[in-house]
Amino acid sequence: MAENLTTIIASKTKKVFISRDRPCVIIGECINPTGRKKLQTALKEGNFDIVRRDAIAQVEAGAGILDINVGVPGGDEATLLTKAIQTVREVTDAPLCIDTADPEALEEALKIYDGKALVNSVTGEERRLKSVLPLVKEYSAAVIGLCMDDEGIPPTADGRLAVAKKIIERAGRLGIPAEDVVIDPLVLTVGSDYLAGRIALDATKMIVKEFGVNIAMGVSNISFGMPDRGALNATFIAMAVRAGLTCPIANPLHEGVVKAILAADLFMGRDEYGVRWIKAYRQRQETAGRRA
Repeated sequence: MAENLTTIIASKTKKVFISRDRPCVIIGECINPTGRKKLQTALKEGNFDIVRRDAIAQVEAGAGILDINVGVPGGDEATLLTKAIQTVREVTDAPLCIDTADPEALEEALKIYDGKALVNSVTGEERRLKSVLPLVKEYSAAVIGLCMDDEGIPPTADGRLAVAKKIIERAGRLGIPAEDVVIDPLVLTVGSDYLAGRIALDATKMIVKEFGVNIAMGVSNISFGMPDRGALNATFIAMAVRAGLTCPIANPLHEGVVKAILAADLFMGRDEYGVRWIKAYRQRQETAGRRA
């Protein structure tokens, strides 16, 4: 059994510690134009009001890290990404996850980032390993490693373990420590493969046992195309926490998901005397009272 590692992500004034010895850290996923026409239009117009509002709302809802993705067709991603980071920094000191597939945009973002960023992401594909990992090392960042390679997403847990090993080893050759590599075993929808959840959970357990690294997941992918998605997402995220998930990539504005994470932390012994659970409950009651 490998040692459980601690990943530190930081802004200029705030550090977030990700570890299985601590409560889960939610990576807020809302600042992403995929499927959001209003945000796409706003970004194309150079309007960052939605980005600002999303940043504030997610931190207030419990996100510890904010994912920043501004990829829009025809947009100057490097310019948009740096502007989005600057906008978010005006309203919160939460550490950031820089989410782009464009190495040039990534470098421009890392140049202006004051702290230790989380990069989303690298894969086991050779071109990505060669273009992303050197930037992660140069700018002393951490990185999310996706369990896919030049042949695609492995259909088995063993295959995903092998890709995780490749990413961790290649990072190590450049002097990037294992604690700065967060692995995403990749969650596919049970709507197209009823074994998708089991494979992701098994891969998580195997990766944690072998390497002790922290685990990220886009948990809502599990329910895509299925009815009653909220129930599926909440159940799966609790199971994933038990398997080793430490930093779910999720929408903290979805109350059911946040409740599932808080409950899982409590049952895993990471919430002494249930303080965080009780505090969140009281906050929900106060919010409901103001709305009544």
